[in-house]
Amino acid sequence: MAEIEQKIDKNAKIAVLCGGMSSEAEVSRRSGKGCYDALQRLGYNNSELVEVDENIASKLKEGKYDYAYNALHGKYGEDGCIQGILEILKIPYTGCGVMSSAICMNKEYTKRILSTCKDIPLAKSAFVRKGEDFEALTADLKFPVITKPVSEGSSFGMTKVNTRKELKSAYEEAIKYNDDVLIEEFIDGFFVTVGVLEHDGENFATEILEIRPKNEWYDFEAKYTQGMSEFILPARLSEELTKRTKEIAVKAHEKTGCRGVSRVDFMISNDGIPYVIEINTSPGMTVTSDLPAQSAVMGINYDNLVQIILNGAGLNK
Repeated sequence: MAEIEQKIDKNAKIAVLCGGMSSEAEVSRRSGKGCYDALQRLGYNNSELVEVDENIASKLKEGKYDYAYNALHGKYGEDGCIQGILEILKIPYTGCGVMSSAICMNKEYTKRILSTCKDIPLAKSAFVRKGEDFEALTADLKFPVITKPVSEGSSFGMTKVNTRKELKSAYEEAIKYNDDVLIEEFIDGFFVTVGVLEHDGENFATEILEIRPKNEWYDFEAKYTQGMSEFILPARLSEELTKRTKEIAVKAHEKTGCRGVSRVDFMISNDGIPYVIEINTSPGMTVTSDLPAQSAVMGINYDNLVQIILNGAGLNK
């Protein structure tokens, strides 16, 4: 891709929001530092790293920022909360808005919206609210299954359950993070992920990244421990499956109201069906994160990726 046009004034004061109050705070700080350094290299010398805490509204108001670059992950940063504060303060920000952030942070409601599209494959699942009979609600599911908190990232609280007798302890682990739990049939296959970006008003998919964890599945250790996963980029998919997966990613992004940037995760079954697992509305931007690697293969280096995402902030001003 050619050099990306800088659509935001170089003198703009930009708050790079990072840290926060979620279990992903440390990952967010690493993302934020990477984005801040890129903005400095791009000439946005009035950008500042801003640690998000319960006083963030005051910090933003006192800082008189022109734009906010959202490098937060997880609760309060990726679920519509920080987006709502920014809307009230009338500060344009990068990435998805209040509604799509709230929807996609909740894996169950994401699935409910995507289920209205007949051509978006989804794994069979059961949604269990705290206090409900998880045994009865999962009676029709085939094992193994994955238990996951509906509104958590980085595989926190997730467990692969091979037999029904293991389900209770896995469910109890999940509700440590959220009151609501999604229990989903395990797709026998492999994990891929694809970014969706917006440029000149058009959404497009990045290259597809195939991830082969050394653990039984793509858990927290496999995600964040160097050498615990094999990354294959571009993914070893047929031309037809590559095209279909990218089309589904863009459609899922648009159907849930996402804008600017997202990352759609899939399990590709052994019979070649790309099942959408979840949509991340604030993808990681660390040096080892998926989105920068996917973009680099397309000729979009880290700084240009940051610029593309920043340009999106001007669209909601």
